[in-house]
Amino acid sequence: MTKVIIHNTNRDLTLLQLGANFEAGEGTYRVITKSRAGFMVSSDVKAKSAIDAFRRFKPKAIQSVAFINENNFPITVYARVGKKIFATGCFLSEVTVGDINQDLFNTALYCPNQYKVVNAKTWADKAYVMNKEVK
Repeated sequence: MTKVIIHNTNRDLTLLQLGANFEAGEGTYRVITKSRAGFMVSSDVKAKSAIDAFRRFKPKAIQSVAFINENNFPITVYARVGKKIFATGCFLSEVTVGDINQDLFNTALYCPNQYKVVNAKTWADKAYVMNKEVK
């Protein structure tokens, strides 16, 4: 697993610790979204990673993303309550600056200082993993 770097000083960002070997890879994900009418909708999708499942829905509407393991038990990899974000390292390691700046700029994920620490220069760069410096 890629090392996640968190320089974000916002207390509303919580890293979920699910064990050293946990990796939400290819499989089924349960995504809970809030509809325009205000009620919650649960959708099960097959995806290569948690961020792929996340990108299939409107980010502002997503309340949580859970990986369904082989025992049919959902393991939360991303959850949002207002501006507060709860996320695992495997989710944060795949989030790009563009994912955050596009629709999640008013949440705990957005932090310009975080981008500087990981050498993120474009929207395609990872926001929580060290990017290679381009000379």
